[in-house]
Amino acid sequence: MRVIKNYLYNAGYQVLLMFTPLITTPYISRVLGAHYTGINEYTNSWVTFFYLIGQMGVILYGNREVAYHRNDKYKRSKTFWEIELLQTFTISISLLAYLIAVFIFSTTFKEYFLLQTLWIIATALDVSWFFMGMEDFKKTVIRNTFVKIITITFIFIVVKSSADLWKYILLLGLAQVLGNLTLWPYLKKMIIRIPFRDIHPFHHFYPAFLLFVPTITTQIYLVVNRLMLGHMATPADLGNFTYADRLVKLILALATATGSVMLPNVAQKFANHDYKGVRDSLYKSFDFVTAISIPMMFGLMAIAVKFAPWFLGSQYVDTGLIMVIEAPIIVLIAWSTVTGNQYLMPIDRVKEYTASVTAGAVVNVIANLFLIYAYKANGAAMATVISELTVTGFQLWCIRTTISRRKLFSGFWKYLLCGLVMFSAVYGLNQILPMNIFTLALEIATGALVYVGSVWIIRAPIVKMAIELMGRKS
Repeated sequence: MRVIKNYLYNAGYQVLLMFTPLITTPYISRVLGAHYTGINEYTNSWVTFFYLIGQMGVILYGNREVAYHRNDKYKRSKTFWEIELLQTFTISISLLAYLIAVFIFSTTFKEYFLLQTLWIIATALDVSWFFMGMEDFKKTVIRNTFVKIITITFIFIVVKSSADLWKYILLLGLAQVLGNLTLWPYLKKMIIRIPFRDIHPFHHFYPAFLLFVPTITTQIYLVVNRLMLGHMATPADLGNFTYADRLVKLILALATATGSVMLPNVAQKFANHDYKGVRDSLYKSFDFVTAISIPMMFGLMAIAVKFAPWFLGSQYVDTGLIMVIEAPIIVLIAWSTVTGNQYLMPIDRVKEYTASVTAGAVVNVIANLFLIYAYKANGAAMATVISELTVTGFQLWCIRTTISRRKLFSGFWKYLLCGLVMFSAVYGLNQILPMNIFTLALEIATGALVYVGSVWIIRAPIVKMAIELMGRKS
């Protein structure tokens, strides 16, 4: 039940993240325009590399290590202080390197690069990994929700034209810094002081570095599309791709919300040598994300072409097709979140996880070189799908000796069939009705009813899981 509650907290926050763009994106896309949106994404892409380098894989590593020692207050306190000191040290070096790079190599957008520095500072203050390891998602969700609401309010107050791009970047950076600071007071009751002589932060450097490698390589194929588009195409192409990618990832977040919830849960089972429990968790989680990611993919594909220009503005007509091309990653990333973040990572098979995302990054760069040149933003979307397919396929191959892939995919054909039926119904409505808020609501409601009804009729595995859960509650 704790896992379910944590998923509901995390999923609830992801719903908030989905609704936030419904409020801000139409406004920002029109106020800033595709050109200035591209500038923001370009400068943020570079700072992302630096704060990820400074972070050293701490989000995943710290989450897992705290989960291992969750029931021992002294060990978890010692783990916290050591990892946080290590993170502060590496972030400081990263911040210095970023500032040197900006002043030496930046000839354009220097003021925007400097404002993006706040993201690096915010990373040093981020202790959300500790609460994730403790399976205490309530605090992080409440904090994030509060910060998100305040940020939305100020966006409408201070961002009025493309000349306010600097205010927009400053506001988002400050929100990250202040938001991360709000978690620190909660630590007082959860950790104790450890004598400085007993703290050895660099003891964690090598294992954290092993997790840093997949973290940074994952970001390569998340960020490299934007960097290469910014170099090989126009800011408008980058703006179109950015919003398409962002909308796809927001929908995906509901499926991947299980990742951060299940990692500490599986890690503790592994630490307690409950290997059967680890496998059972994997099968159930994989079926669950398959059941919810397939209708998300088909639903988005059914409405994207008409939805994008209505939602974002007439400048973003091309965004709809990009969304259709990229939509399959909703299912692919949902699967790799289970096989990678919920299985390979918590049971300490980091090398295989690293190899999978490294393969995806290499494939992504190569695919981008050819596809962006030929198809611009559409090519970047194609490259993203190809790279995610590589990662997922590699991880499924890695687990072949310990996990039954036939059992993993036992219900896939049922969800795929139900998804196709749902797609037909929603796409038909989308073609005959003008796009507006009422049409969108009708299409979402129709898609949900058709999919849930179809799943119930053919008795997909998720139905049995839901019945068992309701039986436990009663």
